[in-house]
Amino acid sequence: MARMQAGEGLIQQTVNVMVSLNRGKFRMIGMAFVALIAAIGLSGHAMAAEGQGDFPGRKLYPEISHISIEQLHGRQNDVVIVDVRSAYEYQTLRIANAINISVADANFIEQMQALRKQDPRQIVVYCNGKTCMKSYKAARKCQLEGIEDVLAYDAGVMDWAQKYPADTLLLDVKLNDPSKLISKAHFKKHTLTPDDFGERLASTDDIVLDVRDRFQREGLSIFVGREYRVYLDDTKKLDRYINKAIRENKGLLVYDAAGKQVRWLQYYLESKGIKNYYFMDGGIHAYYKQIEKDL
Repeated sequence: MARMQAGEGLIQQTVNVMVSLNRGKFRMIGMAFVALIAAIGLSGHAMAAEGQGDFPGRKLYPEISHISIEQLHGRQNDVVIVDVRSAYEYQTLRIANAINISVADANFIEQMQALRKQDPRQIVVYCNGKTCMKSYKAARKCQLEGIEDVLAYDAGVMDWAQKYPADTLLLDVKLNDPSKLISKAHFKKHTLTPDDFGERLASTDDIVLDVRDRFQREGLSIFVGREYRVYLDDTKKLDRYINKAIRENKGLLVYDAAGKQVRWLQYYLESKGIKNYYFMDGGIHAYYKQIEKDL
């Protein structure tokens, strides 16, 4: 926290001089900004390897009991299924009869305690997939607070959607056909490297959206004067920019923290009929890495 507080003061002094155009690419000015990144701990946010094997979380959380995809499907009406991801992820794609209690919510434990009081059935928590640790973390939190009979379904919602599309909701509609899921190849078609993202931003009048959540921004704007901030769960504001892009025949350039949240946003953009959109590959973490490499 001390590093963060020290960094925030520096941010205010440097935010208006931190971006310059150099041959169509956005560059951070001087080594001082690298020191600033170090001061607020951003350069150390490289995505850590989450382990080896199909279920790396099982090695990291050996005390957490888990349930297989087949077992959960056979028992889905006999257990309480809790999606512990964000509300936005839940609203985009979820197991049909799941409820949403985000593990990131400050009242997560209170909500889980209330659920346990009102429903004696076994609780199964899940998140995105095999390398997502949220289900384990949620089960661990419950365990530490004495909330019993909580299992982790650690294959995640994507595997479930592929195998049981009739028991999956995509944008609140029964999926039925797993081919409606966006493939990794289609996602990659709409990603740009940090350099290419900057070049496109400099050479077009595309609308730039920063969709990082409140806890990821740390007071720092990257493309000063060009970007708009919008939270993914604020669909009213998001629709405003989508409609503006369609009406003015402009593209959308979108970035998040690590290139993961935008995968869920893609479903929403496609449902709105917008085709001209691109995400920054690896998000702002990749951008910082590229800056350090280039300096």
